[in-house]
Amino acid sequence: MKNDEKKGEVCFKTFPAKRRTMGSEIRVGDIMKKNVISIEEDAPITEVAKLMKIHDIGSIVISKNKKAEGIITEKDMICQVVAKGADASKITAKEIMSRPLKVVRPHTTVEETANLMQKYSVKRFPVVNENNELVGMISEGDITSLFPSIVDLLEERASAGR
Repeated sequence: MKNDEKKGEVCFKTFPAKRRTMGSEIRVGDIMKKNVISIEEDAPITEVAKLMKIHDIGSIVISKNKKAEGIITEKDMICQVVAKGADASKITAKEIMSRPLKVVRPHTTVEETANLMQKYSVKRFPVVNENNELVGMISEGDITSLFPSIVDLLEERASAGR
């Protein structure tokens, strides 16, 4: 299986031309989730975990003065807190957040966003305005839900061992 054909990866190169065109016309702002949960960088990891559980989300954007500064994923908490046996109540979001934060803007195309996800090996991007204020979130799932036949194609190729 080639790198650009891994199961579950979003890669527009393998899609039919009609689907690629559709992805280049749709903007992130059209499909992003707008009610994004964020937390201030000085919050303890225990609060981050609680918010993630309450809202059933796998990541949370970390902010400072309403500006997006970083992101914490479930994997970050497992690898940087749980696996090290650290006391989560004494660790702040700022200490383990991933930064610099990779973001997209509302006017970015879905195709460009999918290619950036592949390039940076990420599953989601915070969406920020020109003032670096968080306005949304877009994930692989948001993109693939636009193209149900693409998911079928990727699964077919993966099961065929290509």
